[in-house]
Amino acid sequence: MFYGDLTAYEYLAEDEFTDRESGFRSLSFRPSYLRLNVGWLEAGRPYRMGPVPEVFVKKLGDVQAVQSMNVCLGMHECDLCPPDEIHDGNGEVRIPGAAGVAYAAPFLISHYVAAHHYQPPAVFIDAVLAVDLDAWATARWPDVPFPWIPDDAERLEIE
Repeated sequence: MFYGDLTAYEYLAEDEFTDRESGFRSLSFRPSYLRLNVGWLEAGRPYRMGPVPEVFVKKLGDVQAVQSMNVCLGMHECDLCPPDEIHDGNGEVRIPGAAGVAYAAPFLISHYVAAHHYQPPAVFIDAVLAVDLDAWATARWPDVPFPWIPDDAERLEIE
């Protein structure tokens, strides 16, 4: 599935967070912030390639270790890899950006960076580097153990 970097995310109207540390699932909310696509690559579509800081790769992995969004039942396979090398993912990640903005990336973004030399936009790299996972842990809603919930989230349901 291809979306150009920094275009408006319109795939799903609502977001569903999953906290990977606790297994807590299904806090759905209707975002009122702008979601911008990053890293939605597809074979046959050009994408920016280049080096990224190692600290960015590590921090992105740390975020993905605790957060996932919009987890799907099926898996999306990387179509940039040869057929005998299967890498797949089934969800998204959100990174807060400037006020009123969050970046929406597929969970395969770490794979794209490491295996296919994808170079995300500088604003996304900076946003990932600015994530303070300790602050996320202390800012959770009292009954929701998620690492980051946008301030303007309209809570819809909880399971």
